Amino acid sequence: MPASRLAVLFDLDGTLVDTVGLILSSMHAAFEGHPGRRPTEAEWIAGMGKPLRVQLAEFVAPEQLEQVVDRYRTHQQANHDRMTRAFEGAVEAVARLKGRGHAIGIVTSKFVQPAERTLRYVGLDPYVDVVVGADSVPRTKPDPFPVLHALERLGRTPPRALFVGDSPHDIAAGNAAGIVTAAALWGACSRECLAPAGPAHWLAAVEEVTGLVDRLEREAGS
Repeated sequence: MPASRLAVLFDLDGTLVDTVGLILSSMHAAFEGHPGRRPTEAEWIAGMGKPLRVQLAEFVAPEQLEQVVDRYRTHQQANHDRMTRAFEGAVEAVARLKGRGHAIGIVTSKFVQPAERTLRYVGLDPYVDVVVGADSVPRTKPDPFPVLHALERLGRTPPRALFVGDSPHDIAAGNAAGIVTAAALWGACSRECLAPAGPAHWLAAVEEVTGLVDRLEREAGS
């Protein structure tokens, strides 16, 4: 792939694949019968983008954590295929970018294996060069480390990259890494939720990613 082309990094859940229903269903299953306070759906959505254990630890005692994690993952694995789909136009947009010579990376708070399962299931895996998950790195979003790690594996530097995500943690990680960020408004979080993180660009539909990449390359004189 030409090294002059921008690398395009994506979050996975809520950005390329519509799994919000699965995530909320898994949260409810995880807390079924739980004696303590359980998160509301709004609270859970606000925390999306964090690794699962980090998010769950905000609501359960340490001695309860593994049991709740197991219930969440069991439900998610059992219902993955039924409740997972690519957003309309996502596969086509990523395939178009790949065909134009752009390096494609996934930076997700999922573990790599379930992320790769999702990519295979929706048909995105042929176009993805690198998957960085919560088990790939010592620090996760909103820390910039996973973004920088993905760029290193792709042989790119921050000035030659774009990160598209639907949560404030995605935008914060990209901004801290020094790359251009774009907020995906078709995901779980609203503009009001995303605005404080300071995305450089707003995208109303996944099809707009390719136009933004073209514009960024023209502005850079590519």
